[in-house]
Amino acid sequence: MNGGLVRLREVYNTLNPSEHKIATFILQNPDEMIHLSVAELATRSGASQAAIIRLCKTLEIKSYQDLKLKVAGDLRGAETTGYQEIRPNDTISSIIQSVSNNNIQSIRDTLKILDEEAVERSVTALTNAKRIYFFGLGASNLIAMDAQQKFMRINKTSFSFADPHVQLTSAVTLTPEDAAVCISYSGETDEVIRSASIAKKNGCTTISLTRYGNTSLSSIVDIALFNSSTENEIRSGAMASRITQLNVIDILYLSVASRNYEQSVKYLEQTRQAIRGI
Repeated sequence: MNGGLVRLREVYNTLNPSEHKIATFILQNPDEMIHLSVAELATRSGASQAAIIRLCKTLEIKSYQDLKLKVAGDLRGAETTGYQEIRPNDTISSIIQSVSNNNIQSIRDTLKILDEEAVERSVTALTNAKRIYFFGLGASNLIAMDAQQKFMRINKTSFSFADPHVQLTSAVTLTPEDAAVCISYSGETDEVIRSASIAKKNGCTTISLTRYGNTSLSSIVDIALFNSSTENEIRSGAMASRITQLNVIDILYLSVASRNYEQSVKYLEQTRQAIRGI
């Protein structure tokens, strides 16, 4: 799976000065970078070879050679649109295209950084869980509510709470038989971090869904899942990130449903009939 350029963009503002120099050079000159040795990249970027190795570790990429392969893969599959900002007095046609292209690009970028092994572990935990709690505040609570509704439809006892105090209270009741999915794009939402910490202390399997990179939330949970989205300026209202988070939730939901296919289909049909009768 590719994603070298995506990972660099996602962690760009959190890098130390030396790593930042290297990332800047790679993002501005990806075609040149894939032909450079470690020593040559160090010279061109004004950093050290050791800093390049540290950057690879920060990106959770095994080696510089692996980083070059990922960047090369990104270039082969590069999209021509990229992320587009909304501008003053844009036409309706332009906004339709910009918003749609940004959402599509975010999903494509998320696929490049989504760890299949982490997804597999998450699905196993959710499948085996007696109860599933979805924690999230603000826009992330909308993701939590959507997840709860989906998993309830396949008879997985699920909960989500908009009130942060209720989230914290419920976290205290979690056990090793349960699972908690903690959602925060920034990975720095205090109440969600506290809920995750309490749940993990009680032996509950904790799963995070955050932006890519080392965040306070992803660093304390059992399983870290990442989504990509460049949220800035007018898109800072959790627009593209919401779409990618919903996409990851759908992946988890359908994977759990697939493992218990016959039972899931039965409950889905029953809930469909019940809803039609309302």
